[in-house]
Amino acid sequence: MKRILYLILFVSSFVFGQEDIKVDLSTPRTTLYTHYYFLRPDSYDLQKAASTIQGLPAEEAQSKAKKIKEIIDGKGLRLDFAKIPNFPDYADSVGHGTRTLISNKNRYSPFPLRLPTLYLEKTGSNWYFSRETLADVDKLHAETFSFELTWLKSRFPKFFETRFFGMLIWKPLGLLIIFLFSVILYYLLEPVIFFILRYVQKFFAKKVSDESVRLMLHELARPLVFVVILKFVKWTLPSLQLGEWNALLITGIKIAETVFWVVVFLKIAKVVLRIYHGHNEDDKSKLDRQLAPILNKVVQAFVILVGFLHILTVFGVDPTTVLAGASIGGIAVAFAAQDSVKNLIGTIVIFLDKPFQLGDWVAFSGVEGSVERVGFRSTVIRAADTTIYQIPNSKISEADINNQGLRVYRRYKTELGVRYDTPPELIEAFIKGIKKIIALHPSTKSQAYNVDFIAFGDSALKILVNVYFEGLDWGEEQSSKHILHIAIVKLAASLGVQFAFPSSTLMIEELPGQTSLAPKYETNMEEVEKRIEKIMADFENKDHVIDPNASTERGG
Repeated sequence: MKRILYLILFVSSFVFGQEDIKVDLSTPRTTLYTHYYFLRPDSYDLQKAASTIQGLPAEEAQSKAKKIKEIIDGKGLRLDFAKIPNFPDYADSVGHGTRTLISNKNRYSPFPLRLPTLYLEKTGSNWYFSRETLADVDKLHAETFSFELTWLKSRFPKFFETRFFGMLIWKPLGLLIIFLFSVILYYLLEPVIFFILRYVQKFFAKKVSDESVRLMLHELARPLVFVVILKFVKWTLPSLQLGEWNALLITGIKIAETVFWVVVFLKIAKVVLRIYHGHNEDDKSKLDRQLAPILNKVVQAFVILVGFLHILTVFGVDPTTVLAGASIGGIAVAFAAQDSVKNLIGTIVIFLDKPFQLGDWVAFSGVEGSVERVGFRSTVIRAADTTIYQIPNSKISEADINNQGLRVYRRYKTELGVRYDTPPELIEAFIKGIKKIIALHPSTKSQAYNVDFIAFGDSALKILVNVYFEGLDWGEEQSSKHILHIAIVKLAASLGVQFAFPSSTLMIEELPGQTSLAPKYETNMEEVEKRIEKIMADFENKDHVIDPNASTERGG
């Protein structure tokens, strides 16, 4: 019983497979299928395929029908019959496929974007290729097959008719020739394009000509050569008339072309940013140099996104749909990531206003430290104890920032307390010596400083020392303080000036049979001057030299 059923199924399927396909022009789908089916190699009938054309002599109609099929294949297009309307009274409400206003709305364009003038229109009860299509066929065919083989075919007709295992031998041979010619083009064009790029770079950026730029231009030349080669292949490939294979190859070439264009623009962005970074590098702020890698990331993301959207159009997606989807998706992402968008805007504000530079010491909202990096979302600040703060850029753009790195000088103020029993002459000499130290100090602004006896403290006579250091870096400031402090301590020790402690002292100056405990001071001014001169000479010669190997900590 099973064998009988299998036999019935086999016979029915065989009969169905041998069913004769008839000319049917009742709907857009049947008309296009009639044209497509009777131009296939296994069911070729040019006369039936030409029935889709109305109003022309038989020979001319057959030529037009054949050219329409060649145009569709040459441009790498494929008919998706599942999407073609299959009812007789289909009406185009959008108006695709016409350059002029036509009253007949019963028309259908299978490729409204790629071939807007190729469309069907209904005449009576049947659908035919439109008059506008027939008028443009010869022009479209000439544009599609810019590289013709007519002359070769006329000179070597037998060769172009020779078959090998049922395949015309000249077609795979033509593919091989295109491949070999593409390889030759690569080796010929690569040095030429590199020379042109190098000339353009030297013309627009004469000051930047280092080895890294040269290597980047070499990397840029290669994908540009591949783009040219793909253009050449896409120009010559339709002439091979590979039929349905042509659509697959053209699609692959378009994808590869898009990928190489993405690579080209990424390389161009890299070269431009490198030239920007190297051109007048000394004149650029630290924040401008930080901007270069951020711009590079933005450009990369934008170029890759555009390339991806273009690849979607290669697969037949309407560009309007792609743009609408991208816009809606962008809005949805913006709503879903409001904080990220705010931080991105804050980043833009920071780079436009430049409230600080990299390395500046800033203080705001309870955070104080050195600016290390400005990123897409946040800014990294390192505190004096090396703690890392990562602050969102939206908060920084709205904060009141105290940028100590923008100071012209770094002010340093301290008070020295000396003992109450220090003689006035020695106090004057001590103050005079401190002023000379400040004048000789390598990092102070010698025209602006204060050293004065300002107050009587609880346990000391107070001397104000107010100076301005020229080094804006925090580490340099600490080294400058060290030099100043050591010099003052040496001066005090040489003069016999003693610093007071915050304490109460009970002193019994004389006891019977013991020497006085009161300190003795040098009051001979000549001797005092000699001591000051000696200290100044020592300081000027070596005491203010900063050890370059000395390590400094960060801080503010």
